Amino acid sequence: MSSFISLHVNENVAVVTMNSPATRNALSSDEQYSAIEDVCKRLAGDRSVRAAVWTGAGPAFCAGGDIKSMLTRTRDPSLEAVDDRYFYKEGIHRIPAALYSLEVPVIAAVNGPAIGAGLDLACMCDIRIAAQSAKFAESFVKLGIIPGDGGSFLLQRIIGPSKAAELTFTGDSINAAEALACGLVSHVVPDDELLDHAMNLARRISANAPHALRMAKRLLRESQHARLETILEMAASFQALAHATKDHAQRIESAVASLGSR
Repeated sequence: MSSFISLHVNENVAVVTMNSPATRNALSSDEQYSAIEDVCKRLAGDRSVRAAVWTGAGPAFCAGGDIKSMLTRTRDPSLEAVDDRYFYKEGIHRIPAALYSLEVPVIAAVNGPAIGAGLDLACMCDIRIAAQSAKFAESFVKLGIIPGDGGSFLLQRIIGPSKAAELTFTGDSINAAEALACGLVSHVVPDDELLDHAMNLARRISANAPHALRMAKRLLRESQHARLETILEMAASFQALAHATKDHAQRIESAVASLGSR
């Protein structure tokens, strides 16, 4: 695995760390995109993993795209506009394709600034917990560009169209308390308690049935854009699979036994 990503799994919980503190975990290279794809494939393929915590090394969660790389491309006379289309499709778009579609529940432990693509990456996770020092910005317009990696899809589904429009059109940053108030994060905790808090939540999630967790996440994702009839059909199919698992049989037997002992 690339040095950009470290992965540790303990008792059904994975911890994924973006490990480039010198660049504030900025996203800029095929190596990084491949590392994120690879770790998502590993999590998806390891049925023992029931929850994951995603965080950044150093003082930042993710500073977004590499603006030096942007400047280099802007000054390259050989590039056509259509080249940038493929630059995104074959580059940073690999991150939402891999992370957003991952069926393992993912908690973003936002340990510092999550800016631009860094905010969008946090939004690709299911739950966000912020350290008190965390800051968030959908800052693309300040550089004369637009949310190019899924932010326009993700952000308004989390905080609503009006607040998402405000953050997108102003590019302003908000602190952890403001992020909590608008529903961008679920909890704000002291910096030195962030990982413990995220791990405790991950363990509460991982105590549940692994297949049910993955299917429940898939239903939540599909419910953001599918019709009710489609979701009900998916729910019926997934529920049939869940009822057939050994895990369900064991848990329902235990639940019935506990009722009989009352």
